Amino acid sequence: MIRRIWKDISRFWEVDRGLTVFLVLLVAGTFVVPVVAGERPGMRFAGDVVFSLLLVTGAWALARKRSTAVLVSTVATVALGVRWTARLVPSLDLAVWNTALSLVTEALLAAMVLKRVFQRGRINRQRIEGAVAAYVLIGVIWANAYELVALSLPGAFAGTRAAGATLHDFLFFSFVTLTTVGYGDITPLAPLARSLANVEALIGQLYPAILLARLVSLEATWSFRDGPGGGDPS
Repeated sequence: MIRRIWKDISRFWEVDRGLTVFLVLLVAGTFVVPVVAGERPGMRFAGDVVFSLLLVTGAWALARKRSTAVLVSTVATVALGVRWTARLVPSLDLAVWNTALSLVTEALLAAMVLKRVFQRGRINRQRIEGAVAAYVLIGVIWANAYELVALSLPGAFAGTRAAGATLHDFLFFSFVTLTTVGYGDITPLAPLARSLANVEALIGQLYPAILLARLVSLEATWSFRDGPGGGDPS
């Protein structure tokens, strides 16, 4: 049974439509589940397990070296253990480690998604959706980075939502920074927090304009070649 589940999830990384599924799971886990589930631990545990399995199977499916896959799997397992230990036995040290390890696992997951997007083969709609998923992951990664700064440097953020801010608050701040909306209810004060916000705002402008636009143009090129009449798009 376990072997079959592992095989089914591993197949997720072998086909382009898996990137579409990942985008749906990511959007649901980031924006929908926290609202619907609230503080129910069962839903959060299920989400943690799903994304950990995706990370581990992705490492084994895409990593060229077995040592890399083992390292990523170990990080994912430790991160999952620390996350639930921090929830059962809250402490500042565990909260810092939980946030740091979450950041690392999300960065690894984004790297694997982009590796799958840019593998040899046709650029299609599913690969563009994978690149969009990586863009959403950037917002999640930065939210963890902001939370890590807030835990390590009290007073690094100010504003109406800064006092006692949780990861969900920093997710909100991260995405309004990534999209350069900037409502102003959380303001970075510490130099490190400001630098992180500057970098995220730059990525938020450059990523869609360069990477996503390039992928869309490549997909259009492939579609033209395969369309009626074929021919060279140039």
